[in-house]
Amino acid sequence: MKNWEKESKEGRTSWQLSVLFIIGLVVAGILGFGLLQHLKKLEQQVTSMAGQLQEALEKVGQVSDDAQTAMARATQAEQNAQQAALGRARAEQAKAEASEVATLARQEADLATQQARLAREDADRIRERRELEIERMRSALSQIAETERTALGLVMSLGSDSIRFDFDRAVIRSEDRELLSRIVGVLLASYGFRIHVYGHTDDIGTAQYNQDLSERRARAVRDYFVEAGIEPEIISIRGYGKSSPRVSGMSQEARSRNRRVEIGIIDTVIDYQGVVTRSEP
Repeated sequence: MKNWEKESKEGRTSWQLSVLFIIGLVVAGILGFGLLQHLKKLEQQVTSMAGQLQEALEKVGQVSDDAQTAMARATQAEQNAQQAALGRARAEQAKAEASEVATLARQEADLATQQARLAREDADRIRERRELEIERMRSALSQIAETERTALGLVMSLGSDSIRFDFDRAVIRSEDRELLSRIVGVLLASYGFRIHVYGHTDDIGTAQYNQDLSERRARAVRDYFVEAGIEPEIISIRGYGKSSPRVSGMSQEARSRNRRVEIGIIDTVIDYQGVVTRSEP
């Protein structure tokens, strides 16, 4: 009885352990299934979070790129602003320099205008004095021989009514020296002139011969002036031969008048066209 009970108890215990084992397995299976499901959810969540993290990292990268681009633009904008400021500074400096140059130019223009005005006034005074001087000479020389006013000065004609050249001669006669001396006196009392002596002949003889004769007559008058004290540098001569008669005709009177010397007196201070060429002493 006791052995049966003992066996019976041992059998119940073994069955109970089996049941408990089975129940444990069932519970473990249930728990394992739930754990597996939970793990799968966790895996899905991890996968989702990984994707979100990747997106976040990509966004961070894009933001970083955008930030770098913005920084580059800001740097370029700053450089542009600096260049613009430098350009404005240079422009202001150039403007100031241009204004200074313009001021100096206006001052120089004003000075030039003033100097031009003074020069014109000075030229007018000189011209007025020269006009008086040449008129004085004309008046004085007209009492000696026929004298005409020209655009450049005076022309004095020494023909048969003043001095005479004998036929085929270039010698100044003694009776004509007094007249030439009076002319020299007027010339020596004047200044600022050049003297041109022109010789002429009548129509008798060849052109070449009369050309030479007219030059010898002009030279004779020049030599007399030089001996009387006029500087030779201001005297020039020229012969016209028979090419420029004063009167036409072949009469003795006409030919006598054409055998002449003309004296041109040219002002070297002004040219009578508005330009002063030399200052007065």
